[in-house]
Amino acid sequence: QVQVVESGGGLVQAGGSLRLSCTASGLTFDGLTTAWFRQAPGKEREGVASIICSGGRAYYADSVKGRFTISRVNAKNTLYLQMNSLKPEDTAMYYCAARVSCSEWQLLAAFEYAYWGQGTQVTVSS
Repeated sequence: QVQVVESGGGLVQAGGSLRLSCTASGLTFDGLTTAWFRQAPGKEREGVASIICSGGRAYYADSVKGRFTISRVNAKNTLYLQMNSLKPEDTAMYYCAARVSCSEWQLLAAFEYAYWGQGTQVTVSS
């Protein structure tokens, strides 16, 4: 049984930081490409950051480059998203996603990911 579980969301003031975590069980973690997505009310789900199986190369949406860092520890089956210099427009439900592939194709496209967590809410106050 595949389980993807996020944690670490919360309420933070603008300029602050949060770190999200995601664990994936039931899959061979180092064979997964993993990503973070977010969805604000009334908006489409947006790809935020992705990192392929080996954990080497990371990809970011332009809106978060230089502020967010995605990383993973394969030995712990865990994915992270360090979010710094948070802005009110970062407020959204954040989702962890995984796919069984090490391809660099369409890394921030939601339809490419088969496994999803339930989400963790991030709220940034101004």
